Amino acid sequence: MKRMFMFDALREATDEEMSKNSSVFVLGEDVGYYGGSYKVTKNLHSKYGDLRVLDTPIAENSFMGMAIGAAITGLRPIVEGMNMSFLLLAFNQISNNAGMLRYTSGGNFKIPIVIRGPGGVGKQLGAEHSQRLEAYFQAIPGLKIVACSTPYNAKGLLKSAIRDDNPVILFEHVLLYNLKEDLPDYEYFVPLDKAELIREGQQITILTYSRMRHHVMQSVNELVQEGYDPEVLDLISLKPIDIASIGKSLVKTHRLIIVEECMKTGGIAAEVIAQINDNWFDQLDAPIIRLSSADIPTPYNGTLEKATVIYPNQITSAVKKLVNL
Repeated sequence: MKRMFMFDALREATDEEMSKNSSVFVLGEDVGYYGGSYKVTKNLHSKYGDLRVLDTPIAENSFMGMAIGAAITGLRPIVEGMNMSFLLLAFNQISNNAGMLRYTSGGNFKIPIVIRGPGGVGKQLGAEHSQRLEAYFQAIPGLKIVACSTPYNAKGLLKSAIRDDNPVILFEHVLLYNLKEDLPDYEYFVPLDKAELIREGQQITILTYSRMRHHVMQSVNELVQEGYDPEVLDLISLKPIDIASIGKSLVKTHRLIIVEECMKTGGIAAEVIAQINDNWFDQLDAPIIRLSSADIPTPYNGTLEKATVIYPNQITSAVKKLVNL
């Protein structure tokens, strides 16, 4: 075992895959000499050179198009968004090209591209740097979307994404890069389409992902001391939703709370609720509670920013309310 930060785990995954496969390369703003805004590509430029670690201009639509073209020709690009919010400037390329070309070409082209980078609500980054784009991209056909929450699953998900023949978006939370965890010395992969059972329980299912996993577990630790028995799932795969694992949990608990940092309107929780209504509605003994961020641009003011997202005390109160209905 070796203890490392999340950004180190992501860098190690990238380094391992680049060393094994010469078709893997990285491009983005400041990924080369500077080593990336959060040091995920630190020292890779000196090891692999200009042709495999490309510093790009501030032109997201252009370098995203270039990466998709490279993927069509057989390369495996990893595109780092300095901030995932900036990738809205490449929305056309991601949706109409990356997401659709394998289908519209009748399978003649594969698009093995990974799009990754920091997002989520940080500490006073302002509205334009605090976007949660998972719901924006979730409706695009042809994409796979995952969100890492620990150094372990960050490394395993990135390695799986690099080897996948479809476009994968990996969401990393800006406040989790300095999270530390012991990682195994052997090679491992994390599936791109499965939720992770974090804690088994009988009373209620709490479904979450990304940074909210840690808020949920802080709440759960308090709830267990008070005699509650929640089950916790980390969604991980945002597209496709692992509805089978959610349903398996509901068969036991019959109650569900969804905790997300995404906005409530049209968010990931909204899609999960729709799929549960389609597949597992009869297992519910109570209405689903959805804890989501406020539907407003994230304020710069620290106190107001904190008021827009979910914290452990809110989760604790929701669990008690639903269990005691």
